[in-house]
Amino acid sequence: MAQPVVTKRMLSEPWKRLVGRMQALNFGRIKFLVRSGAPDFAQRVLTVRTVRLTGGDNGPRPEATRADFEIRKEILSLRDHVATAADGARVTVEVKHGLPFLLEIQEEDQA
Repeated sequence: MAQPVVTKRMLSEPWKRLVGRMQALNFGRIKFLVRSGAPDFAQRVLTVRTVRLTGGDNGPRPEATRADFEIRKEILSLRDHVATAADGARVTVEVKHGLPFLLEIQEEDQA
């Protein structure tokens, strides 16, 4: 059975911002904290840009300027994983071609 289509306009504001950052970054890493199952943009968000020295796509993705488009499965998977992370968890997302490629979630044990 086909999954329902999710578009950028359907995302919550924190997820729209994260998608926009990933598209603008294109290649690199984004580090953020989690609050209520979503990126917490009230806290500092760190962006580490990877530059391909031999050229290629070092600029933003073409989708970065579009108001709406279909959200890819990689972003939906990222959203699902972050939604299960505890408040205050530190998340690092490796971005390739404007999409999440790898995900690290650091959570502290509760004493």
